[in-house]
Amino acid sequence: MQRVTRDIRVPASIGNVGPGFDTLGLAVALYLTIRVREIADDGRGRLVCRFINGVPRGQNRIEHAFHALRPTRRQRPSIAVDVRSDIPQRAGLGSSAAATIAGLRLRELSDGRRSPQDLVRVACELEGHPDNAAAAFFGGLTSSCVTDAGDVKVARWNWPRAWRVIVATPEMQLSTSTSRRVLPKRIPLEDAVFNLQRVALLLAAVRDRDTAALSEALRDRCHQDYRQPLVPQLRRALELQHPDLLGVCLGGAGPSVVAIARRHAPAVARALGALYRRARVPCTVRTLTVHQGNDE
Repeated sequence: MQRVTRDIRVPASIGNVGPGFDTLGLAVALYLTIRVREIADDGRGRLVCRFINGVPRGQNRIEHAFHALRPTRRQRPSIAVDVRSDIPQRAGLGSSAAATIAGLRLRELSDGRRSPQDLVRVACELEGHPDNAAAAFFGGLTSSCVTDAGDVKVARWNWPRAWRVIVATPEMQLSTSTSRRVLPKRIPLEDAVFNLQRVALLLAAVRDRDTAALSEALRDRCHQDYRQPLVPQLRRALELQHPDLLGVCLGGAGPSVVAIARRHAPAVARALGALYRRARVPCTVRTLTVHQGNDE
């Protein structure tokens, strides 16, 4: 048995980022941290997780992802880890994708490195959509395309460092499956065009640091309106006005709501939090930076 100390850190992520349903993801500096305690050369290929600050609700997705990859060796060591997460579960902040990426990276310690393309493809298969997994793996803002063959093509966009991400998370849980059930099977053509136009505008705004375009670029007609009944204060948050507020969107499937701010981010955070206080909805407001990549 080999006693080791090695940390694997995976960021939270915001899926969709407004109009980019199942396409855009944004990694933020809130983390799932795995500390590898022991590697036992026993040939059994097991993973033993000790959860330090709360067990997962539902399936252990770290362990599930760990066993999802096809083995490259017959005899593989077992790994014992401590798991600590600051990412709230079922909150629209990619806790599931972070756990999936962590499990795949742990598997690399057991039977060898895999290509980023292989890891993201398997993560997408496990998650059912690529947006959070791509952002959690690569960092920054990502756009993803799943090919007919199941491969995931990912482009990475450098998020402006001056743009802060303010996340309001109500004290409730909303599973992705529940939030998806309220979505229609078909959407009007004009709504699809509306979102395509704004995805293009959003990527250009990020590339050009165009603060004036961001509010329009974050608008959506494909999922947020349908999810409003499930998400406290979403409608009022989308209507929020502040001189330093660049735009607002739903965080993934919810119930978190995301505001993008420049300068004076604390003032925007207070304005966002006030919406929930007035409605007497318990809520945690976090001001976060974007996790730009694994080199941080």
